[in-house]
Amino acid sequence: MKKSLLALSLSVGLMSLVQADALEDRYNRTCAVCHAAGAAGAPRTGDVAEWDKRLQEKGMDALVANAKNGIKAMPPKGMCFDCSDEDFKALIEYMAKPKS
Repeated sequence: MKKSLLALSLSVGLMSLVQADALEDRYNRTCAVCHAAGAAGAPRTGDVAEWDKRLQEKGMDALVANAKNGIKAMPPKGMCFDCSDEDFKALIEYMAKPKS
């Protein structure tokens, strides 16, 4: 029983790491081109105050819509042409967190 629980918890932990790596990889391939440096007014990744302000004022649904439809200098879908709404939400949450 203990071995089964240990194996299950290790599997869940490993899956979380794989998902986090996949999210970071997608961010690096798509969002980082503008959000890492704040190009053309894009909120910088890890700028918690700026992301919190946007999330408070607009809400997550509006930010996802902006990512899908484009806003200001950001073209529709940004650079993530195969992202779903859930992918955009995860990427926004990733960028809104403080840098480690």
